[in-house]
Amino acid sequence: MLGFIGGGAMAEALLRGILAKGLVQPDKVWVSDIDANRLSYLKESLGVQTTASNTEILEKSRIIFLAVKPQVAPVILSELKGLWEDKHLVVSIMAGVPLSYLNKYTGPARLIRVMPNTPCLVQAGAAAIAMGPNAKEADVDEVKALLSAVGKVVVLNESLLDAVTGLSGSAPAYVYIFIEALADGGVMAGLPRPVAMTLAAQTVYGAAKMVLETGEHPGSLKDRVTSPAGTTIAGVAALEDGGFRGLVIRAVADAAERSAELGRERD
Repeated sequence: MLGFIGGGAMAEALLRGILAKGLVQPDKVWVSDIDANRLSYLKESLGVQTTASNTEILEKSRIIFLAVKPQVAPVILSELKGLWEDKHLVVSIMAGVPLSYLNKYTGPARLIRVMPNTPCLVQAGAAAIAMGPNAKEADVDEVKALLSAVGKVVVLNESLLDAVTGLSGSAPAYVYIFIEALADGGVMAGLPRPVAMTLAAQTVYGAAKMVLETGEHPGSLKDRVTSPAGTTIAGVAALEDGGFRGLVIRAVADAAERSAELGRERD
């Protein structure tokens, strides 16, 4: 049985991907949440089993995703302290909650920490997995298979999850700003707003897909588009003059540092 404590947007995204791939059948999934309307929605739309009791999730499930907001983690974990068993594989997707903190509450359970991102909602996510106390390689493989239903997955040491948070965890926001700016440029050049937005978003999607599918370095792909004395090199020069690369690097680094600060506060 697969269980989710918390039935919010990220939990729903993971569930939709897992169910769509046929990795688990709906009647083998249990979800708890404090919002009765949310539970009704998940039951009707996905066919999963629902309950208002977190302890029932532990009774019914072997793999349990902790998918609540980090702010409520102390309340949820305190409620369940002493109820975990070594049969439980606990998968936390709570940002900024270290494995050492979780282990104080989950005892003999096997722990895995995951840093997903919001594009999981459209099955195009990027997630990092860190193995925690009591977990085995087989547990990592099992969680990786589940998360692969909604995107790309990498396995790293927990010490690198702050960097993951600064990059894939936070970068969707940076990319949205970039898409909006591209569209604004198109509008300035005379395009209707809807057309500019479609072209901007599709261009970012296509460029990212080329990086992933060709395996080529982004610089090499950039050079292919950049003809001598052409339009693209003029645009690239404008980005370089504005410090574009440095700003992006700084954004990732600052977000990673903030993630580390939050983790230290929690631990």
